[in-house]
Amino acid sequence: QVQVVESGGGLVQPGGSLRLSCVVSGSISSIATIGWDRQRPGKQLELVATITSGGSTKYADSVKGRFTISGDNDKNTVHLQMNSLKSEDTAVYYCNAFMVTLTSRFLSDYWGQGTQVTVSS
Repeated sequence: QVQVVESGGGLVQPGGSLRLSCVVSGSISSIATIGWDRQRPGKQLELVATITSGGSTKYADSVKGRFTISGDNDKNTVHLQMNSLKSEDTAVYYCNAFMVTLTSRFLSDYWGQGTQVTVSS
């Protein structure tokens, strides 16, 4: 099986920083992309940032210039550095891995349980 585990959430003041981490483990064959999505209170799930196995990145317009996604392919780990945080960044942040496992030939999404980020004074 596959496990996707997030860490690093918490409470931070506006203007502060947090670093989220996501570790993918288990019966991994290959990972195409790992990304972060978030669900703000009362809102739909939205894409925050993604990174491919080749290192290409993509960001939501709302976080460009403030958030940075980086990855360590050897450790199947991805980090999301979040700077200049705003109250509207308050959300549950989910990591997802788009990948092929050792027991399936097809690319599928695997999700973590989420980590809460609260930006408040």
